[in-house]
Amino acid sequence: MPNWLYRVQPLRDDMLSAGPTEEEQALVAEHFEYLKTLHKQGVVQLAGRTQTEDSASFGIVLFRAESKEEALRVMREDPAVKGRVSRGEVFEFGMAIS
Repeated sequence: MPNWLYRVQPLRDDMLSAGPTEEEQALVAEHFEYLKTLHKQGVVQLAGRTQTEDSASFGIVLFRAESKEEALRVMREDPAVKGRVSRGEVFEFGMAIS
């Protein structure tokens, strides 16, 4: 099964530095639960984010999906992306070392 990576970045540049709104905080919590569920199912291999709080900060999710369509669905169903707290971008990912 191919590996995929999606990058997520907050849509509001100061969400990390100024803090999230209540709605953003709720969606980020749902995002984390979504990723934990996919990890338990063996879909998500790893997830995390840079430890900066500026507009360059981003998170990554490395996961498995049968096709680009499925990979896009996984990203688009992420509550942070679906709720428009974060923008997402999918890439097919070739594992060199694991």
